[in-house]
This record gives sequence, structure tokens and C-alpha cells, in this order.
Amino acid sequence: MTERLYLADDTVTAFEATVERVLSDPDRLVLDRTHFYPTGGGQPHDTGTVRVPDGEANARWRVVDVEMADTVHHEVEPVGGENGENDGVADGAESPPLPEPGTEVACEVDADRRAAHSRYHTAQHLLSALLLDEFGARTTGNQLYDDRARLDAEYDRFADDDLERIESRLNELVADGRPVSSYTMDRETAEATLDTDRTRIDLLPDSIEELRIVEIAGADDADEPYDRTACAGTHVANTADIGEVVVTGRETKGPEEERVRFALADHVDAD
Repeated sequence: MTERLYLADDTVTAFEATVERVLSDPDRLVLDRTHFYPTGGGQPHDTGTVRVPDGEANARWRVVDVEMADTVHHEVEPVGGENGENDGVADGAESPPLPEPGTEVACEVDADRRAAHSRYHTAQHLLSALLLDEFGARTTGNQLYDDRARLDAEYDRFADDDLERIESRLNELVADGRPVSSYTMDRETAEATLDTDRTRIDLLPDSIEELRIVEIAGADDADEPYDRTACAGTHVANTADIGEVVVTGRETKGPEEERVRFALADHVDAD
């Protein structure tokens, strides 16, 4: 089983690993350890590169997908150019053979994509806690991208005034600069001691027996965490790292279920 290093430290974007297995159709690598995040929990996979440090100049592959199957699978495509600037292999050139099991490789996660996902994921946790606290609306699902996000919640209908209030309060929480931390806890203890409406443990498969709990601190050190959620995703270290958030709209998804859409202000300004 691949050691998922991002669970302990999701700030690392460059690391070394050893190839354990090579799979085909499509080409995939299984590494002994990884900082690449696989799709899951509403968060998209990381992308990046894998290369053989002592190999030929073109022995480099682009990580285009990461999935959790029996373990973490890294789908790769060859990269052309000595420094890997161009996707694909130059016309007429042969693709380098995939590294054999036992090969040591140097890996790099796309830092900008990871940072965007982390900012959106922490913003989503803040929004989930806010909606539960101030509207009694429990989160039922979410989907993050690198330039926007959405959250589904149990609620009849959010009015325009509600959306303005949500955006204002969300940005107050961001500006508070609240620390974000994580730790592990066995599922039985978590279910017995933590508020399941907040941790959303029931949304996780029963096969997951050890949980990673992500906490966003309360207003003061003596306060209970503002949010405490079972989550394997990546996050920023402090809510201030999220930046300004814009609530971009809402829609009804079914009986007593609302979808709230939001984006980081710098992505809205870029449109």
C-alpha cells in the first residue's frame, strides 16, 4: 500500500519515491510513497511530473490523473523536451519506456493547482460550518475545482439576503486568520465522541476505520473548534490563506436541498 504522505504534510510538492508496480491501458505507476492527491471527497486529483534523475533527458512523464484503487495509481504520459516544457513527445521520437519496478524517481506536484484546491477545500469547510451554525443546513455534498466550487446543503431555499449574509460572514471567518490543523482518530472513537453532523463521518465508506480529522480553530484558544470534519483532503494552514471568497449564486437541487456556488475573488476577477 502506497504511503500517502500528503495526509501528514500537504504542503510538500517535491519528493522522491520508488516505483513498485507498472500498469498499462492506461500507463500507470504505483509508488511506495506519494504526495500526489487522488480524486476523492469532492477534491480533484493533483497533476505534476515524474522523472528518473539519472536517466536520459527525456525520461520524464506527466502525471495526468491520480486515482485510489487497491492503492494510489498515477496515470502518466511522456513529456517531450529536456526540461519537460512541452506536453507529449516530439514528432518522430520514441516514448521513453516506463521506469521498471525498483527505480527511484523524483516527483513534483503542480504547486498552483494544489494551492487552489487547498484554498477551496478549507473555504468549503468554513462554509459547511457556517451553514450548519446559522441556518441549520447540513452539508450533503460538495465539488471543488481549481477556479470555483459548489456545496449542497439540506435547506428549503436561500434568499438573496441570505447569500449576502453568507458571503459577508464567510469572509469574516477568513479574515480572522484561524489556524487549520489535522490529526488521526479511529472511527469508533470519533463516532462516539464527536458531533457527526459536523464531522460528516456518515458520508465516508464503512471500510475506512481510521479517520483524519481536520479542525479550524475557534475565535479564541479556549473555544471549541469552529469546524471539526473527517477529511483526507488538502488544506491551507490558516484561513487567511484562502483570500476573499465570492458567493456566485444558488440553485434548488431537489426537495429541501440547495446548492451554493462560490469562487475565490481572484478567480472571479480573472473572468
